[in-house]
Amino acid sequence: MREQLQTLLGRRVNQYISQTRSDKDLCEKIEIKKDCLSKRSAEIVKAAAKGKITEKQEEDDHTILLYEVHFQFLIRQKGMLYMEEEIEKREAGFYKGVLIEDKEISLYAHENRAKVLPGNPVREMHRTMNDFHYDRLKAVQYAERWWNDYNPSFKKFEVDCTNYISQCLHAGGAPMRGYPNRSNGWWMRNNNWSYSWAVANSLRWYLPASKTGLRGKEVESADKLLLGDVICYDFQGDGRFDHNTIVTGKDAFGMPLVNAHTHNSRMRYWAYEDSTAYTPNIKYKFITIVDDQ
Repeated sequence: MREQLQTLLGRRVNQYISQTRSDKDLCEKIEIKKDCLSKRSAEIVKAAAKGKITEKQEEDDHTILLYEVHFQFLIRQKGMLYMEEEIEKREAGFYKGVLIEDKEISLYAHENRAKVLPGNPVREMHRTMNDFHYDRLKAVQYAERWWNDYNPSFKKFEVDCTNYISQCLHAGGAPMRGYPNRSNGWWMRNNNWSYSWAVANSLRWYLPASKTGLRGKEVESADKLLLGDVICYDFQGDGRFDHNTIVTGKDAFGMPLVNAHTHNSRMRYWAYEDSTAYTPNIKYKFITIVDDQ
């Protein structure tokens, strides 16, 4: 079974760099990614992948293997080279030892959707705080260090995207406040946390509503963002935000490249058009972090 997965993975890697299409080996997600890159005058010049089986389930003649694949893509764009990486969580089904199904597992749908509406933002705690300076370099360094790992100083969530972004912001100097009220401020402490720390929809509304400490300002487009800024994603376009990323780089045209958790990735193009969660109804919020300097 392991050999069958290795063969399948090899074909997928070849598809990423192939200039031709083969119906036999066609993976729609890969073709979408290549098309998205082409629209940006970019291409994958080298791809590599390494798989790891994480769980095995057996029942009679049926076997299910859960596994992760670490993809690395060397991307060329207008004379610029950069490395994009992502982790895919996948499930393979076998019958009598023969591979019959292989699919990606999407975790975005399991996001805790505690909803904080515009008219009901996370409650502000009005008090004076020391001046806050946002160190964008430290935030990005943290995002790079932990993009595919988990800092043991913080709780790990199955859907970890917002927890990861909050850690990056905190590493950049953003002060926690509001403990122990989960609807107040932005904090994680004693194995407890505010909604704004760990829930995508809550952080989206908290940042522009906050008046002191960590706060943000919405800007009109992705190209206005700086390193260390945040992008919020409403994949369904229903007003509830499912995902957050942090800007860690820029491409040859000055557009953001982002890091994220849940489906761990680094230096990924901000629009997520190659994501299985993407829909034509997607909406974004672009939030630049504001400090006291």
